[in-house]
Amino acid sequence: MKINCIIVDDEPLAIKLLENHISKIEELHLVGTAGNALEAYKLTKSKTVDLVFLDIQMPDLTGIDFLKSLKNRPKTIFTTAYREFAIEGFELEAVDYILKPITFERFFKAVERVLRENTESKEDEFILLKSKGLQYKILLKMILFFESQANDVKVVLKEGKPIIAKYKISDLEVLESKGFLRVHRSFLVNLKEVKAFGNTELIIENYAIPIGRSYKQNYEKYKSRF
Repeated sequence: MKINCIIVDDEPLAIKLLENHISKIEELHLVGTAGNALEAYKLTKSKTVDLVFLDIQMPDLTGIDFLKSLKNRPKTIFTTAYREFAIEGFELEAVDYILKPITFERFFKAVERVLRENTESKEDEFILLKSKGLQYKILLKMILFFESQANDVKVVLKEGKPIIAKYKISDLEVLESKGFLRVHRSFLVNLKEVKAFGNTELIIENYAIPIGRSYKQNYEKYKSRF
């Protein structure tokens, strides 16, 4: 699957240079460009964005403030002429911080980090959930979905009985950066386990998961990948 990326920069020449660099890397798919942070925000709402090439000094809203405003941040490579923002950029867990003018060699070095992360095994990623006085270490790959139940959340697993934990399902939305998606006020699903999907529901093993009206937009972005 290709890595969907966008370019956010208020300099048309800088955008053209990055477009040229991106066109040389088969794994990258450019889904849009934006001349400022407000346009970029609209792109993140209408497109599936895995990676953003982000300028810092832009009118109205800086690239750093834009990134801070996002609930689910894509991987980010800062592209800027200013060194002084590097520390703050890396505090936001940026993949890299490239100074202009950007050579293809330096550009590829940054992108290679993203490609490497995408191919590394995620087999051992886990979450700790407290249930009945115990902390359960649950591998993410073993989770089918989370289901909200009043003040608790039920964790439905590939093997074994479900675990009931004292959490709100909204507390677990951070897992959307790990391949999960909130599709209903009561359901957060592991997208890797989806076997079939339609307009109003998706299927995981023998479970039919409804799609909530409020979550339809994010669900449509997921469907658009196929």
